[in-house]
Amino acid sequence: MGMDLDKIEQAVQMILEAIGEDPDREGLKDTPKRVARMYAEVFSGLHEDPSYHLNVQFSEEHEEMVIVKDIPVYSMCEHHLVPFYGKAHVAYIPRKGKITGLSKFARVVEGFARRPQLQERLTSDIADAIVAKLSPLGVLVVIEAEHMCMTMRGVKKAGSQTLTSAVRGIFKTNPITRSEAFSLIQGHRC
Repeated sequence: MGMDLDKIEQAVQMILEAIGEDPDREGLKDTPKRVARMYAEVFSGLHEDPSYHLNVQFSEEHEEMVIVKDIPVYSMCEHHLVPFYGKAHVAYIPRKGKITGLSKFARVVEGFARRPQLQERLTSDIADAIVAKLSPLGVLVVIEAEHMCMTMRGVKKAGSQTLTSAVRGIFKTNPITRSEAFSLIQGHRC
């Protein structure tokens, strides 16, 4: 099932009317169409399997830690349909020389982020996809994000960060390896 842009437009029109706005006034006239196009873009991950990016694999005798830091994350909180945004950090240790291109991690992060999400699920989905496709010795994913549902409504605490992690394989079983990864993600050299 694809996106029903007409239905989104109708819903936005109804929301504008329900809040007491005139959807026909100049500034709002094309808003339902714009919102429908935006939703098609920001929720495009619903219609793809982001893990397919990890099908591109290479052989390289490397069984040491690889970290891709500061991957921008933009997603929509499924509870309020407002954005949360921040950075993802992905660490993995290849098994038997099975590696992938570094940009593939950013594509996986983006694919899972482009759907209504919870940060906790997003973090786990990324880690689980990497485990399923690459069978690495270990995976560690950390996401730090600010949630607009906490910034612009409710408690209104701008600047507060939510950190989540998903730890798999050797990162879970070996505290020294896990500590090294967290230290490198935080910018400290071991």
